[in-house]
Amino acid sequence: MNVFTVNETKINSAPPGLSDTEAAQRLATEGFNELPSARRRSGAAIALSVLREPMFILLASAGTIYLLLGNMEEALMLLGFVFVIMAITFLQERRTEHALDALRGLSSPRALVMRNGARKRIAGREVVRDDILILTEGDRVPADAIVISCTTLTVDEALITGESAPVRKTASVSVLPARQRPGGEDTPFVYSGTMIVQGTAFARVYATGINTEIGKIGKTLRAFRHEKTALQQETGKTVRNLAAAGLVLCAAVIILYGITRNDWLSGFLAGIALAMAVLPEEFPVVLTIFLAVGAWRISRNHVLARRIGAVEALGSINVLCVDKTGTLTHNRMDVQALALDGEYRAVDPHMPVLLPERYHALAEYALLASRDNPFDPMESAIRNFAECALAGTEHIHGNWTLAHEYPLEHKLLAMSRAWQSPDGREFIVASKGAPEAIIELCHLPPCQAAAILETATSMASRGLRILGVARSWRKGALPGGQHAFPFLFVGLLGLADPLREGVADAIAECARASIRVMMLTGDYPVTATEVARKAGFKDFQQVITGENLDMMSDEELRARLPGITVVARAIPEQKLRIVTALQQSGRIVAMTGDGVNDAPALKTADIGIAMGTRGTDVARESAAIVALNDDFSSIVTALKMGRRIYDNIKKAMSYILAVHVPIAGISLLPVIFTLPMVLLPVHIVFLELIIDPACSIAFEAEEEEPDIMLRPPRPAGKPVFDARTLLLSILQGTSVLLVISAVYFIAIYTRRSEAEARTLTFTTLVFANLALILTNRSWTLTIPASARRKNKALWIILALAVSLLSAALCIPALRHLFGFSTLHTADLALTLTAATTTILWFEILKYNRGRP
Repeated sequence: MNVFTVNETKINSAPPGLSDTEAAQRLATEGFNELPSARRRSGAAIALSVLREPMFILLASAGTIYLLLGNMEEALMLLGFVFVIMAITFLQERRTEHALDALRGLSSPRALVMRNGARKRIAGREVVRDDILILTEGDRVPADAIVISCTTLTVDEALITGESAPVRKTASVSVLPARQRPGGEDTPFVYSGTMIVQGTAFARVYATGINTEIGKIGKTLRAFRHEKTALQQETGKTVRNLAAAGLVLCAAVIILYGITRNDWLSGFLAGIALAMAVLPEEFPVVLTIFLAVGAWRISRNHVLARRIGAVEALGSINVLCVDKTGTLTHNRMDVQALALDGEYRAVDPHMPVLLPERYHALAEYALLASRDNPFDPMESAIRNFAECALAGTEHIHGNWTLAHEYPLEHKLLAMSRAWQSPDGREFIVASKGAPEAIIELCHLPPCQAAAILETATSMASRGLRILGVARSWRKGALPGGQHAFPFLFVGLLGLADPLREGVADAIAECARASIRVMMLTGDYPVTATEVARKAGFKDFQQVITGENLDMMSDEELRARLPGITVVARAIPEQKLRIVTALQQSGRIVAMTGDGVNDAPALKTADIGIAMGTRGTDVARESAAIVALNDDFSSIVTALKMGRRIYDNIKKAMSYILAVHVPIAGISLLPVIFTLPMVLLPVHIVFLELIIDPACSIAFEAEEEEPDIMLRPPRPAGKPVFDARTLLLSILQGTSVLLVISAVYFIAIYTRRSEAEARTLTFTTLVFANLALILTNRSWTLTIPASARRKNKALWIILALAVSLLSAALCIPALRHLFGFSTLHTADLALTLTAATTTILWFEILKYNRGRP
């Protein structure tokens, strides 16, 4: 007979289970026990997306013309630039997919099943319908199943129901019991993704994969389509408009050039050069790289952006709805208080335990009443506390033998353990459980019982979970039940889930940044109140419960939302209702969650944040962001970095718009005035070799502004190019255009050669470009002030730009390729002076604004 023994308990003989052949057949017909994942983009698909970009088409066209003209050097230079962009895009796509693959593996369980009449450990994805699962403490249930035999089975179903307390399970009394929803006590169903907290069981699988409770929700969520973010839509619209304008100007230049100069091939090159100058292809590149690299930077703070577009929205969040357990707290229990003879003593879990002698018996018997290798978090806390407090004393009984364990009963919420002394003459019995159950076991008189319950209530008001401890002894055979022992009451223990380090500071930082934090928890009001007090929540007078919410209409809820900060005993459906009401009130909402039933709220929120350690696959698939360490401080850091990323995107795009004004202008003016062309495609590619890394690397690496978390969140839907930003960018670009145009026309009308005029104008444009980079690092700090801020990438790019320009001016072969002449020292000084004047007005404006 097969008997399954764990933790000194036995359950009925095991069914033989399926054979390997039957399991293989079901696996082939019904599929693996897993949720389908999103399809990957192939390398060919990534390359094709790059080939469709307008800039690629323009570069390919220009390169083809140069090939027809026999100019191989310029053709290769133009086409080589394409492969740089393609490589960056390809590598970033692969990096994101690898990160997500690693994340999916966090919750992949293994399963112990009966196969061919014997126990067998298999991958969770290989579990099939009608498999017999063997479940023990610490196991994650791999599929939905019916319990057919169990002993003291309790299951944590928080990932499905949001209920923080484990629930008891009973064996099925019928072959096919009526299906029930998750949650509630004494049901025979266990669900995929839930955790066995206590006891052992055999369970028959009835649903796997997408047919489980997790899978059903995941199936509905797969139909959800993500719209482009506001920034992506704005960028796309801007690029389309400028591309259309560029094509019109391109056609006009080709026609004008061809008619006035009777040189249509050169006209095509001039037209392509103008189109390349007008088309700000850096906009989508910057957006992609900033958000992708920003997501990587955020991941270094243990926050993974599953959808890169969510990084953009982080800066506009003004309400953050968070769970308590595991987010604000550690999701573990610590002993934090003791009560003995009406005397209360606080215990600091972060300090070494110095316990007076009179409390040693309380720690001793609490330890004896707990299992040796516990999975239950309260038993783990008791063991850690007692072993530390009693170290080196005679109260640690390593030579005693466990004789019997009396498990928790439905009618008596207490468990006892009987230990045999080394001489074998007597048994010492330790019991712990609910204070009411321990009082019942001790048969205390009403007055003493009332005093103990009053102390327990007082401790509970501090947000503690209370356990009573009792002791007894016996000589001779052990009885069948706990009531047969003459128990003596020892004392009370208070346990709580400790607040995470740094949470109070993070809450305060959110307040300074005008981000409102709401706690939505399934825990009790008293516990929620105590955690909110310790965490530094401000301006909340009372805790609203889920029952209170059910009594409010939608209109009343929206009216009362400004005064609601803490919601206790909230179920996932109520969290969804709160998120929806906040959004209807014009708020931009981020919400944390970990359970399957949290998935709709995570989808609905502007940013859903799933917990990476304890969250379900469905919660992670529903969320835009995953907090890998479940830490609230990491989430606040991500919000801060989101603001920085958006700031830097705005700086980069303002610079791009500004620098394209003079490039487009100096490409068009010679055509209008029938003068020699300054910029050909090769010159624009040279400029792009500076512009692209500057806007996508240097600005991305820029540190956040000092006041970034002292500003309110940016309004939802506020465009990057609002009126002020657009005006300043155009003014910057116009200033550069006026100066380089003056240099060009002076050179032409002082009878400088075409090569000399091009060299002076182009060099001035390059230096003015570098000046634009420096001045746009900050719109509040001047160049000398911002020079103190670290940005290694910026100085490398500036040095490379100067080196490339020097090479083009000094190396004869390159000088010929670019159509340059030799630049003398006086000419160089002229170009530097002219370039500096282009940004003086903006630096003076920043200086005056920053003065007290």
